[in-house]
Amino acid sequence: MTGRTGAGRERRLVVLRHAKSAWPDGVADRDRPLAARGRRDAPAAGRAIAGTVGLPGLVLCSTAVRTRETWELAAAQWDTSVPVRHEPRLYAADAPALLAVLHEVPADIGTLLLIGHNPGLADLVLTLAGDGVDDTLDRVRTKFPTSAIAVLSWRGAGWPDLVPGTALLTAMTVPRGAA
Repeated sequence: MTGRTGAGRERRLVVLRHAKSAWPDGVADRDRPLAARGRRDAPAAGRAIAGTVGLPGLVLCSTAVRTRETWELAAAQWDTSVPVRHEPRLYAADAPALLAVLHEVPADIGTLLLIGHNPGLADLVLTLAGDGVDDTLDRVRTKFPTSAIAVLSWRGAGWPDLVPGTALLTAMTVPRGAA
């Protein structure tokens, strides 16, 4: 498990599944907006991220409407702006495709927020996590619902050092906004 025990600085990957989306008739999947619950939950996700891990150095966000809206509502909870890159390759990506995008992250980024879709996100978390605390891995295996946040930690000189089985899943939460 060189990602956790190897040389390099500690890094964190924060994985956020988009908030609950609507299913309007005649709207393509990529263009589906957030539902009312999603518009309530996304700000709660932003507060949870800031309170748990602090602000990321970079955000990679799928180009789908629901992920962009999740990002905008979450980021509105922070006092400062964070650089975001809207990445079309994240839409409908599987774990290997997501990992390939992560390997391109600049080495100076210590904490990265990845906003995307299931089942790829849950598969990525399970692929990367060599270990988890408490029952967090079982929770991801069972369900990674909308607005779920998983935090993985590992050590490495750069993002290409993040490989299957080298991270520790340190937290998982599913923030919900007030109804």
